[in-house]
Amino acid sequence: MKKIYLLGLAMTAVSAMTCLTSCHDDLLNQEPTDSLSKDKYWKNESDATSALAGVMSDTRYLFNRDYYLDGMSEYVKMRGNSFLNNNGNNGRAYMGRWDYLPWGYGGYFENMFKYCYGAIDHANYTIENVEEMLARSTQQKEKENLKTIIAECKLLRALVYFRLITWWGDVPYIDWNVKSNAEVESITRTPIATIYANLISDLNEVEEQLPAKATVLGRYSKPAAIALRGKINLYWASWNHFGWPELDTFTPDEGEARRAYAAAKSDFGRVINDFGLDLFRGGEPGECDGPAEMWPEGTVIDGVNLSGKIKEFGGADKLPNYYYLFLPTANGDSEFVFSFQHGGTGTSQGEQLMRDMAGRTVQYSQSWVNPRCNIVDRYQSTETGDFCPPIQLMSPSTKAVNIPNSSLNPQTYANRDYRMKSSIMWNYEQQMGMMALKETGYTQYEYKNWEGPISTFSVDANGKVEEHKYTSYNVLSTTGYVFRKFVRNYAGEDRSSGEFNWPVIRLADVFLMYAEADNELNGPTPESIALVNRIRHRGNLPALAPDKCSNHDNFFDAIEQERIVELLAEGHRTWDLRRWRRLEHVYGGIGATGYKWYDAFGALENEYWVNSPSLHYEQCYIFQIPESERNRNPNMTQNKPWR
Repeated sequence: MKKIYLLGLAMTAVSAMTCLTSCHDDLLNQEPTDSLSKDKYWKNESDATSALAGVMSDTRYLFNRDYYLDGMSEYVKMRGNSFLNNNGNNGRAYMGRWDYLPWGYGGYFENMFKYCYGAIDHANYTIENVEEMLARSTQQKEKENLKTIIAECKLLRALVYFRLITWWGDVPYIDWNVKSNAEVESITRTPIATIYANLISDLNEVEEQLPAKATVLGRYSKPAAIALRGKINLYWASWNHFGWPELDTFTPDEGEARRAYAAAKSDFGRVINDFGLDLFRGGEPGECDGPAEMWPEGTVIDGVNLSGKIKEFGGADKLPNYYYLFLPTANGDSEFVFSFQHGGTGTSQGEQLMRDMAGRTVQYSQSWVNPRCNIVDRYQSTETGDFCPPIQLMSPSTKAVNIPNSSLNPQTYANRDYRMKSSIMWNYEQQMGMMALKETGYTQYEYKNWEGPISTFSVDANGKVEEHKYTSYNVLSTTGYVFRKFVRNYAGEDRSSGEFNWPVIRLADVFLMYAEADNELNGPTPESIALVNRIRHRGNLPALAPDKCSNHDNFFDAIEQERIVELLAEGHRTWDLRRWRRLEHVYGGIGATGYKWYDAFGALENEYWVNSPSLHYEQCYIFQIPESERNRNPNMTQNKPWR
């Protein structure tokens, strides 16, 4: 196992966990290579393919738990020490925090910084050796395949550098295989403009070499490269348009912003129009069962007062198509423009989604990640297409199960965007239980009634009241809501052994990014409005009303709204707020009395940003270069808010 030290950090070039068995239709299956010396390896195309699988595995671990990062914004809460119980490398890059909070996060993620460079070095090492193989090859087909492998390594390297510059701004740019400490012991940070130019250049080259459609499961194609280039251009445009004062080596330029917005729009337009891609199941909403029904106030039958008692639990037999978009049913679907493959049970490469999102009743999962109450108000009415009256947070002591807009009234959640039913659960919603990898039947959620008794009441043909007893869903939510999104509703896979392919860029995201870039250049256009409406349609929402897309500002709000509900818990919101310079807009700004979150019972759950000085905001807009790196290398400068 070859090891180098980059910026004083241990990096592994070829690691035992990254390569599995050779197969023509699945990149996750490759023969082990870590025990072979260089003179015995790098002999044929199979060796190069196996090495690519290793680069993909190292890179995947930097992105496949990005839902944690939504805990640094306003709609998702991390419950605590999720990463402390991880085995192996599934959470290695996310370690370093006990919790993910909406402030004070910029001084963490030393491990992410470190492992980003590990993945970059792994890519560089593979590129160098495959290039040597390419120079020796005499077969045209093998040459083309080796060029594609190099392109995929460069694609992954570009993705990692995009993460680095988005979080830290100027970072060291290394595009060669480092063989000794001396090569990097005095390296300096590369200006972000130089890195941006290098990434665009690399992706231009990558696009030419990748196929229009991948022929091997887990491999990449042109749309992935073009979409990533578009996203890098969009962020570059945002930084130039909105500014990035915390990165004091960067000077915004409005002319450059418009050029980059135009480049982003062009890239996104190609992804949308040139490759035959479509939204999952055509973007159709599918079917959606309703919420629970309660007996009306004043109902007395057979001498039993049924007022406010549960008549029927919320249905879960007919869940919208959006729900199935986040199960392996969608693996390989064209909506997943850029994704990372997972192996499922027995591969040691499964995803952790159910473990983090579900409760104990579902394969002993741990519910580390929960939706906050305020996400409910973002789901619009399927009848009006606009926001519903604000939900009223009420405790059970108020007996408010039949009061309109009460958080305890299931009908408050009726006739809303289908993505709400697909994404979150509220009182008396149902989820399939699982134990020993087998279904145990539906389990019913009730806030703070964790594995306690819960009943419905019906009336038989003779007018006699019947009580039906159940045991409630054991899930430790501290907000009043839990996730349905990402939680598997079928048996056979353990909580940490899922095979869902984590999306880095989805076509829906591309639609919304296209609309954003177009709006910045031209204001609302029919084409962009139509794309936003296609995203709304999957939630069974009406098209945008004219007053929602009549000018730049209200159309921007409509785009932001769709990004919030469409991309919930996919790791995008924190970075949207930063690149749009909207942290102060959301949390109240300098000296605000505090941003408060309440649970479904109206109890104060958290409070942040209390009388925060400007420094607290600045330190969220750009991360701290790890001091451990600066201690090893005095040439590594520090970002302005951390000096």
